[in-house]
Amino acid sequence: MTTPSTGYRKPIPYVDEVSKTYWKGAQRGELLVQQCKGCGQRQFYPRPLCAKCWSTDLEWLRCSGQGTVHSFTLTYQNGQPGFREELPYVFALIDLDEGPRVTANIVGGKPEQVKIGMRVSAAFDWISPEIRLLRFRPV
Repeated sequence: MTTPSTGYRKPIPYVDEVSKTYWKGAQRGELLVQQCKGCGQRQFYPRPLCAKCWSTDLEWLRCSGQGTVHSFTLTYQNGQPGFREELPYVFALIDLDEGPRVTANIVGGKPEQVKIGMRVSAAFDWISPEIRLLRFRPV
């Protein structure tokens, strides 16, 4: 299925009660992570409780969107619609300056130039009228 306004052909993320604040921030171009009010743990992806102490007393923290490549894979083969049109692509683990580690594609520049330790910055791309997807670009 193709999203009419963007031509996006990959699965669209599901927005639920736990993640809706994150997705509202993404619509504004803001990267939000959760922070536990009890122990201070910061986490990403959105969850109903703290992954460290299990508290449900969580708040949202706006991040700078700056981070460092922790690890990555460079994909040259994927036959699935939506993915094959973007080959080669980079899928990475990014350590945010604020602490949490996130997963996302790195876009912009040549995929072969991505390196562990490389500085990156968050960018959000519209993939549907309601969803902006987190990506990172080299700094």
